[in-house]
Parts: sequence; structure tokens; C-alpha cells
Amino acid sequence: MTLWKIKLLYDGACPLCVREVNFLKRKDGDRGLIKFVDIAADDYNPADNAGIDFETAMGRIHAILPNDEIIQNVEVFRQIYDVLGIGWIYAITKLPLVGSLADALYGIWADYRLLLTGRANLKTILAEREQRLKSCDDRCAIANQPTS
Repeated sequence: MTLWKIKLLYDGACPLCVREVNFLKRKDGDRGLIKFVDIAADDYNPADNAGIDFETAMGRIHAILPNDEIIQNVEVFRQIYDVLGIGWIYAITKLPLVGSLADALYGIWADYRLLLTGRANLKTILAEREQRLKSCDDRCAIANQPTS
């Protein structure tokens, strides 16, 4: 049985994302309304997260509702803040003109967030992740071979 109301996929290697997540965790407290999933963790599994692969998750913020509906962009913040009882913070973005502007600004932020936070571009991050996970797989395979 799912107790959480929304599952947030966030980039745990992004300093601004982590700051926001820490704020949301404090607001959530012990209620468990939000399930936080760090997409930057080596054990991130798309199969556990509505099939959202790492590259897709890195492009825009995503969340998953208990019915497996995927939401993204500013709608994620609207719904998370509503769930936490502080929806008034994003309420103005529900107005059509303001919402369109907020979505456009978020799109610009999402396109440049890696650069703005001093990180490598997405292609480099993907290659480094693939190499890191491959080397772990090779080590794990060697470590798990039966001895004769």
C-alpha cells in the first residue's frame, strides 16, 4: 500500500536541487507524503520509477503520482507544495498567463541548470555515469564469481 502522495525524482548532485529537497523534507517531516528518489544515485532504477530513465529525468524535474501518472516541470512544484499544505506559494502559477510564464522560465532554467551550477554538460555526465556503472558491474561480476 502506497502511503506517499507524490514521488519526486530529483538530482542529488545538483546543489540547488538538494537545497529545495531539504526544504521539502523539513516541511514533510515524519508524514511521508513525499517519496524522494535521487536520480543521481548509482542504484537509480527506471523500472521502479515509471520507466523514466536517467537522461530523461536529468532534462526536467519529474514526479510520479500513486496512480503512476507522470508529471513534470512547474506542475511538480504545484502538486508537491499542495500536498504539503503550502500550495499558496505556487498558487499564482495556476493562472493561465502566469503559469505559461513560469513554465517558460522553468524550461530555460532546466536547459541551463548544469552550466549554472558549475557542472559538466549532460552528455559528459551520461558518459561518466555509464563508465562508473560499467566498472562497478565488472568489479561486481569478478567479485561474485565462484571459486574453484
